[in-house]
Amino acid sequence: ENFGIKKLISTSFAVESKNIDIDYEPTLFESIDPRFDKSKTRCKGKIFTLSQDENQDGKINIDDLKWNYLDGDGDFRSDEVKKLRDQADIIITNPPFSLFREFVGWIMEANKKFLIIGNMNAITYKEIFPLIKENKMWHRVSIHSGDREFGVPQSYPLTAASFRIDESGKKFIRVKGVRWFTNFEHGRRHQPLQLMTMEDNIKFSKHKEVQVVGYQKYDNYDAIEVSFSDAIPSDYDGVMGVPISFLDKYCPEQFEIIKFRKGNDEKDLCIDGKCPYFRILIKKKSEGR
Repeated sequence: ENFGIKKLISTSFAVESKNIDIDYEPTLFESIDPRFDKSKTRCKGKIFTLSQDENQDGKINIDDLKWNYLDGDGDFRSDEVKKLRDQADIIITNPPFSLFREFVGWIMEANKKFLIIGNMNAITYKEIFPLIKENKMWHRVSIHSGDREFGVPQSYPLTAASFRIDESGKKFIRVKGVRWFTNFEHGRRHQPLQLMTMEDNIKFSKHKEVQVVGYQKYDNYDAIEVSFSDAIPSDYDGVMGVPISFLDKYCPEQFEIIKFRKGNDEKDLCIDGKCPYFRILIKKKSEGR
């Protein structure tokens, strides 16, 4: 997508820690620049700006990127970075997953367009689910399933379920359930799911669980359990509990999101006393048949 960006600004966190010795390699832009300061590079954030053809070669690319140290450490909560946020039209980043809910609130506070990476379980947070329900945030289409690989510092402990070290010794970990979250509209989000009837699902579903068990009702909510998004029945007009991965296929014109996870007794949805993993309660809209 071409957003017609006139100026691209990127900031980075400092990596200094008082309690942990973190290996740090300066960026190429720093190390070859006369402004490089070894004492600043670990405690100051950096700002990278791409706005014009600096070297006059007829194109704007990475060779025209300018950088400088920030006054502070680059924390997004600082007044310095908030000012940059307020100047921005679009925020595109990979925020720390542990600060995801706070970072989203920081964006919403400024009412900005955004495209950010997070874990799909973030939708279970009480600060995040209402944004999904109210169609203020949704999934982008580029990541639907599987895990994604992230480079980590040399000192990072390789305790992830999956990791690798490349030929040059750089470390990478794989993180499950990664998604893009955005408030940019895109056409695929408005494409309705193609559904079969309940009878046809029980006969022809590729999931044995659907064929054998069918559609059970919850003990504590008037809704049926639908364990797989592709098994949502086209001829059921009541409330259904679906996995959180349903949001990859969610069409707001086809379905209404009712609530998350809890039954009428405010306990987790359950069937015969057993609780399935996080469920979103949805209902098919009459025009979404």
